[in-house]
Amino acid sequence: MEDFIDIIKAIVFGIIEGITEWLPVSSTGHMIVLEQFFSLADRQGKEFFDFFLVIIQLGAIIAVVMSFFKSLWPFGKNKTTRQKKEIWRTWYKILIASIPAGVIGLLFDDWLDMYLYNYLTVSITLIVYGGVFIIIECSLRLRAKHIKQRYHLNRAGSTTEVGDGANEDGEYDEEKLTNYPLFKTHSVKNITFQMAMLIGIAQVLALIPGTSRSGVTICAALLMSIDRRTAARFSFYLSIPAMFGGSLIKGVIYVGKMVKGTAPVISGFQIALILIAMAVAFGVSWIVIRFFMSMLRTRTFTAFGFYRIVLGAILLIILFAVNGGDLSSGVELNSTSMLYQTMNYFVSNPCAMNVLPSLR
Repeated sequence: MEDFIDIIKAIVFGIIEGITEWLPVSSTGHMIVLEQFFSLADRQGKEFFDFFLVIIQLGAIIAVVMSFFKSLWPFGKNKTTRQKKEIWRTWYKILIASIPAGVIGLLFDDWLDMYLYNYLTVSITLIVYGGVFIIIECSLRLRAKHIKQRYHLNRAGSTTEVGDGANEDGEYDEEKLTNYPLFKTHSVKNITFQMAMLIGIAQVLALIPGTSRSGVTICAALLMSIDRRTAARFSFYLSIPAMFGGSLIKGVIYVGKMVKGTAPVISGFQIALILIAMAVAFGVSWIVIRFFMSMLRTRTFTAFGFYRIVLGAILLIILFAVNGGDLSSGVELNSTSMLYQTMNYFVSNPCAMNVLPSLR
């Protein structure tokens, strides 16, 4: 029965990983909440659980690679020389953008885990970047309104004379009427190496838990006038080296600990848990990526901004009202936390639920 429950937990973690890894809502923030209720650490061990959370990202990585395979695979008989060259240029941009976070992550990984991986940091970053999304979208909305007004004013005040908004044929030139489009970059191939580097520098902020790697890179792209779908696509591209590299490093470290005897050897059942979570993360990611890209045709990031603020507020409530402000119990499962004890009490004593109506 306990093994079955752990399998259910692995499935839940796979689902949350597949959803939150690609939406700009912070997978870390959601994992923090999930760990309080569904952690595998008590039965499977903390070392394995930490490894589990990182390695299941491989399922999500495979999903994004397959989703954009044609755009990222530079080989194939059907591709022209120009197309292959453009794909290689895209990979150069991806690698350039990946350098800053890769270097900083390797140098300060332990420091970040020690001092920033807690409820307070995650809550603050969720709220702050939620506000950033809302501010950016509000400014874009105002800009779009200004473009529309300028278009109608120019069109209403223009005659068919050349220079008054009309061309030599007496037809209106949309670009001259509006003077500037809402976004200037509408394709990954038009993202310059300088833009890629700036997005990569912004990605360094994602090393702070709760920031959201996709969220901060998309914000940076929007500020550089890259349209939403292109921003999301390039952010997904950047996830490949970032997530694959992180999973590989964590995997090598864990294997090294097993060889030295400082970490328990992974059992067959634990391997099954990893494979199940990876498979679920892959399937959910495949669906979410397509939904997200389709949604961005007509929707903005405003809703994600409000969602982040609400989630950050919930985490602050858990931190101060439930965990008493204890940062150490905020991220990893802590069997001494009030939340864990409360949940465990009602699970172990179903009859205790009968007292709840009297508390109303």
